[in-house]
Amino acid sequence: MQVFGYCRVSGKSQIEGDGFPRQEETIRAYAEKAGYEVVQFFREEGVSGTKGELDRPAFQEMMEEILRNGVRTIIVERLDRLAREYRIQESLLIYLASKNVTLINASTEENVTQAICDDPMKKALIQIQGIFAELEKNLLVKKLRKARDRKRQEGKCEGRKSYSEAKPEILEEIRRLHRKPKKGRRLSYQEIADQLNEKGLTTMEKLPFTASNVGKIIFGMK
Repeated sequence: MQVFGYCRVSGKSQIEGDGFPRQEETIRAYAEKAGYEVVQFFREEGVSGTKGELDRPAFQEMMEEILRNGVRTIIVERLDRLAREYRIQESLLIYLASKNVTLINASTEENVTQAICDDPMKKALIQIQGIFAELEKNLLVKKLRKARDRKRQEGKCEGRKSYSEAKPEILEEIRRLHRKPKKGRRLSYQEIADQLNEKGLTTMEKLPFTASNVGKIIFGMK
C-alpha cells in the first residue's frame, strides 16, 4: 500500500537540523516493517504545532494530493509532530477521519484515526464535521455562482487585478511547475516558490514567493 509521510519542525533554525532526517528515518523503518511504500514526504518547515490546517502549507498540499490520487494513509513519527496542543491535534485527527484518511503513529504503531472512530463521542464529531463540510461547500458554490452572475450583469468591478490579468506569464509558469511529471514526484509549493524566486519573478506586491502564496495561487486556479 502506498502512503505519505508527514514531518514538521516548529523553528526556522531546525529546518537544516536532524529533525527531518530523523522523522523520515523512523517513518521509513515502520513503513518497511508494516509493508507500506512511502511515495512522498511532506515537510512542514518552521510551523508551530499550535497551528491548524489552514496555516500549514505542506499539510494543505498533502491533502490536495490525497484527494486527487487515492493515497489514503499518512504516517507521522509521533503525534506531537502532527500537533503539540491536544485541541489542535484532535481537530486535525477529526478532520482526517472525516475525509476517510488514516493516520498512523510510527513510534507506537497505532492507527490513530481508527482509535478516534472507535470513540462514540468523537465519531459523532466526525460525522458532524462531514455534514458541515458538505454544507459549507454547497454554500460556497452558491455564493460564487451568485457573484459571477452579478459581475456578468454589472460588468467587471474595479479593484486589484488578478495574476491572469496582470502577470499571466507567472500564472503559466506556476501551472507548468505544478504539473506532475510522468516519472517522478510533483514539486512542493516551497520548491515552486524557490524556482520562481531564482528566476527573479515576484508577487503582485513585488515580494518574493513563499510556499503559502504559491499554494493560494494554485488553489485559485481550480
